[in-house]
Amino acid sequence: MVLDPKQTTVAYRCPHCGAGIMSAVGLFALSADMVKLKCTCGNSETSIVYSKDGKVRLTVPCLLCPNPHTFTLNSSLFFGKDLFTMQCPYSDMTVACIGDPNQVKAELARSELELLDLMEQSGINSFDSLKNDEEHLTDPQILDIIMFVIHDLDAEGKIRCKCDAHDNGRLYDAEVLNEGVRVSCRKCGATRLIPTDSGLGAHAFLNADELHLE
Repeated sequence: MVLDPKQTTVAYRCPHCGAGIMSAVGLFALSADMVKLKCTCGNSETSIVYSKDGKVRLTVPCLLCPNPHTFTLNSSLFFGKDLFTMQCPYSDMTVACIGDPNQVKAELARSELELLDLMEQSGINSFDSLKNDEEHLTDPQILDIIMFVIHDLDAEGKIRCKCDAHDNGRLYDAEVLNEGVRVSCRKCGATRLIPTDSGLGAHAFLNADELHLE
């Protein structure tokens, strides 16, 4: 299916109520001003900005992380794909998608099933509990899960950074902070903070294939 090059459909899932928010976004409206997709619960929104260099920047709330994620796409990709998904950098979970409305609806349904399965594994019974899921898993357990995955990725050479060096000895340090675990490269100084305030996020991090430091 060939999409209208001047319009696409954008969707995300509200981290507060779990609703899937979907809306058509046109080039004319996007060029004139920032476009915001807001959940009817009033507790989340996704903002979309079209820059002068033809890039589209999306700021998307995450079900697993305390802070939103930012994605920058070429306008040709933003308006020209049948389906393009954007994932939380700490897990493989889709936080937003764009494209043909039917394919976007299908992706919303697929990601909801994935989320429900993850919630069941984490002992969470409703979307309303997502923002308070730390009550279901104590901090030491969350930290143990995060540290286990970090060490496992390090041992398998799946932590990537700016230098992507492979010197002898351990290249990466994991520092426990109040807000999470900060992984850093000793050589180039690239870092990534993995939040530890979410049991659901910790379980999602178990599925991470790689960890990219910036």
